[in-house]
Amino acid sequence: MAAAVCSRFLLQKSSQGFLSSFRAAPAFSSPFLSRAHRLEPGDDEFYQRTSVSIMKKEADSGILIHSYGPAGFTVDGNRVFGPCALLPPAILQWNVGSHADITEESISLFHMLEPPIEILVLGTGSKLQRIHPSVLALLKRKGIAVEVQDTPNACATFNFLTSERRLVAAGLIPPSPSTALEVSPS
Repeated sequence: MAAAVCSRFLLQKSSQGFLSSFRAAPAFSSPFLSRAHRLEPGDDEFYQRTSVSIMKKEADSGILIHSYGPAGFTVDGNRVFGPCALLPPAILQWNVGSHADITEESISLFHMLEPPIEILVLGTGSKLQRIHPSVLALLKRKGIAVEVQDTPNACATFNFLTSERRLVAAGLIPPSPSTALEVSPS
């Protein structure tokens, strides 16, 4: 045992001479049994801590279409009867009766907005209908992309684009009542 103490004492030599303390880690000990070097924070870490302050709370995600039917739409709890134009944050009645009434004049409210919209989603009723090429050409000249879909898909597309915080507007015509679910009298 005395030989082990002497060999440990001789192996623990420092630059100033021999160490006389037995508190130092044993020379033959396993690295797993000794304490590792502990990092301590520098002066800059004590006095330069990061702080966060919220300047503006996040704005709401915009208006969303919750339901649609032959009579109209439910948009953020507001019931809209008949065709509507959604120009966030406004919900307006749109004076069209069918897809044939979508003209350069009826879409003028969409390209006069400030800031200008990126995408206009048009819902043409129960089925996808063709829009007059002059209307599409006008919107293209104004730099507005157009998505023409049946109204159920147009509602979903509008909600998706709104959730992505895109500058989007919609012109929607309610779908006609479905005859598939009607019960005939016996």
